Amino acid sequence: MSKSEVDELTEKTISKGGVLAKLYFDMQNKNQDELQPLMTDLINNRLLKSVGVLYCTGAIDEPLKLEKEDLYSTNAVVTVLFNDIGAVINTVFNFAPAGIEVIKPLGDFHIKHGDLQSLLLDLSNISVNYSKYILEKVLSKEDFEKVNLDIKMRSELGKKLLEKSNANDKKK
Repeated sequence: MSKSEVDELTEKTISKGGVLAKLYFDMQNKNQDELQPLMTDLINNRLLKSVGVLYCTGAIDEPLKLEKEDLYSTNAVVTVLFNDIGAVINTVFNFAPAGIEVIKPLGDFHIKHGDLQSLLLDLSNISVNYSKYILEKVLSKEDFEKVNLDIKMRSELGKKLLEKSNANDKKK
């Protein structure tokens, strides 16, 4: 894309609820030669292909040896155009940048009701997935099965309460 095409896409996306932001990443590794390829993979093969990411561009610093440790470190600053605020939040959850700087929009940011609803459901889903992952890795098989049973029972109780609430609403 030419610079004018990028600028046009950026302005059009921002006017429709998009976000342009700089993401700051850092990475450490014992092998200096692996750092830049790992960071390149993160940006080109994972971040760029994420849902809601329209483009990204940036630079990766040369690896530096950390003092008093047997590690090398590199950093990257990546400018990313996101389709909407949900894509920003998903990216932050999934890639955990060391920092984020919103470039555009400037001023207040407004979100449509339906987009807010979708965003909150996405956040809930991310939370459940991370909790499940952690529980699978930490708990014994028996404890994990007990937690799953408790979740299933709570879900069934929630359905019954919702049905009861709906029945009460119909009586009114």
